[in-house]
Amino acid sequence: MSDVTSLYFSTPPVARTVATVVFLSSVAVYTGMLSTYGFFFHYSMLLKFPPAIQRLITSFLITSKDLGVLFDTYFVYNYLSQLERGNAKFSKKEDLIWYLMFVGGVIVLVNQLFTGAAMYLHALLIAICYTATQDQRGMQAHFYVVTVPAQLMPWCMLLAQLLFAGWGSFLLGLTGIFAAHLHDFLTRIYPDFGRGPNWIPTPGVLSWIISTPRIQNTGFGTSYAPPVDSSGRGGPLPDSWRSKGPGRRLG
Repeated sequence: MSDVTSLYFSTPPVARTVATVVFLSSVAVYTGMLSTYGFFFHYSMLLKFPPAIQRLITSFLITSKDLGVLFDTYFVYNYLSQLERGNAKFSKKEDLIWYLMFVGGVIVLVNQLFTGAAMYLHALLIAICYTATQDQRGMQAHFYVVTVPAQLMPWCMLLAQLLFAGWGSFLLGLTGIFAAHLHDFLTRIYPDFGRGPNWIPTPGVLSWIISTPRIQNTGFGTSYAPPVDSSGRGGPLPDSWRSKGPGRRLG
């Protein structure tokens, strides 16, 4: 068990957390422990009091049924870990979190305006795949039992959605590609080729939250460092005791 725990906590933290929440939420819904009603999103839910802001997140947590719980969770972890470990655009955790927030926001907005979809994990999955494979041109990837050029993976996933889930799922996947391409355009294409600024830099407040000095990243997760005595004389004794000079033996 300790080996499994060590392996789990040695994985990229953002990818690990997202994949775990997606898997547990989907299992809870498909086993009847939770209702699907608590996960889908419609803009009218923001107009109620209190507004159901949490649905902007929960609407990205449910996979497709049956084997989709395993496959979708695997793909989410696989492509997020590729971004977190090997993509220069996401050298910091807050950059990847901001990417998920921006892409997710675009997916929600476009679908609320045009498709009426209320659950968005498949769109986010294709968006992550699109971003991860942009730097893998010339490489090969495996889509189930078929080997394809890596940059074609999001389009293969989009085609699979059309064949197995229908036109509505296909349109949902297109919104993911649109959101990922928009992020790429605003953060890389326009700054590099149009000599313009990055229009959506990672907010400083997000960097501050994640880079708080009391949080230290370790190979097994996150540890919290205790406050350090400014005098350099740490220890469990009160300051009044430590200030009385050297100790003396009794007797």
